[in-house]
Amino acid sequence: MARARAVLLGSLLVLAAAAWTVLVWQSSMTGIDDVENMLTMDMGAPLFLAIWVAMMVAMMFPTAAPMFLTFAHVQQRKQGRGKPYVPTWVFVASYLAIWTSFGALAYVAALGATDLADSSMWVMDNAARIGGGVLILAGLYQLSPLKSICLSKCRAPMAFVLTSWRDGYGGALRMGLEHGLYCLGCCWLFFVIVFPLGMMNVALLAVIVLVIFAEKSLPFGPRASQLAAAALVAYGTLVMLEPDALPTAM
Repeated sequence: MARARAVLLGSLLVLAAAAWTVLVWQSSMTGIDDVENMLTMDMGAPLFLAIWVAMMVAMMFPTAAPMFLTFAHVQQRKQGRGKPYVPTWVFVASYLAIWTSFGALAYVAALGATDLADSSMWVMDNAARIGGGVLILAGLYQLSPLKSICLSKCRAPMAFVLTSWRDGYGGALRMGLEHGLYCLGCCWLFFVIVFPLGMMNVALLAVIVLVIFAEKSLPFGPRASQLAAAALVAYGTLVMLEPDALPTAM
């Protein structure tokens, strides 16, 4: 069982490392002049979703690894007792489906925002301040009851598995979707802010991963959420006052 857990963890880390390699390569291929004020970076839907999935694997697999390992541990115990079991990839795939769906919605919203900016001079002139408002919203959400509920589910993998357990492949799919929704509820605005700050800003993505990992896995997770909230509100307020403080507005 220990060997199986090591193989699973190693596989997750390899996938995450490969995804980070893709993101770094894509970032090096995309200059700042190409992404300025272009929320989709002129990508078609297939390429955008491919990059989005790579981003999710790179950023969420390391932070969701405790949940994946807990699910695998329970399934391995069932297998060891000769009972029907479900491969962990079923749970992981349905979890990733939630984030992929969110990426599709984000792409549609980005297209709409780009069209709005093209047709409205006011939106174009105030794009940075709108981005600052998004940052403030993200900070306030960090302090919301919904964020706390979703984060509590992510911080207690065994409790989630015990209270949400469903047998069979259909049950594993449902559990993956349910955990994906909690994870989305916990972190979705972290991925909204990459649009005003730069989707291919690898340094920003790394900081977001560290914040999410701290929130989910470290003893001071709730305090990390509060610190992130303060930083987002402060930075958003600065951008509202000084739009050039936003990297994509420079």
